[in-house]
Amino acid sequence: MAIQRMDNVLIVVEDLDAVIEFFVEIGMELEGKGPVEGDFAERVIGLENVRQDIAMLRIPGAPGRIELAKFHEPTAVRPEPVNAPSNTLGIRRVMFAVDDINDVVARLQARGAELVGEIVRYEDLFLLCYVRGPEGIVVGLAEQLG
Repeated sequence: MAIQRMDNVLIVVEDLDAVIEFFVEIGMELEGKGPVEGDFAERVIGLENVRQDIAMLRIPGAPGRIELAKFHEPTAVRPEPVNAPSNTLGIRRVMFAVDDINDVVARLQARGAELVGEIVRYEDLFLLCYVRGPEGIVVGLAEQLG
């Protein structure tokens, strides 16, 4: 038996709408948004009295989704430090291939995002960077060259 695909990555957030806007600005599409609560959710995630709103975003015309969750109950737990450096254990970023890295970075910066480092050329293959968006979420961007 083999793995079929990676379906999505979950990011727990406080400001669901701001994070949706951030990922839409990168180029994702909002697939759906709504409440999730009750026995099913509690049994799957191992928490009691769950009440949350989720949003699912997809990459247009390609596989890959991001699921966002805003917990109303129980209250979300914030890790420390808030803006963890790149060498912190755990998931640090999600990376997207983009057509024009400079355009995407400029649009994200106009919405308050900031470069973690700088846009760097890797040989003749890629332009790469990390961008920190709302709630400290870090995304990597990669523009293939040639």
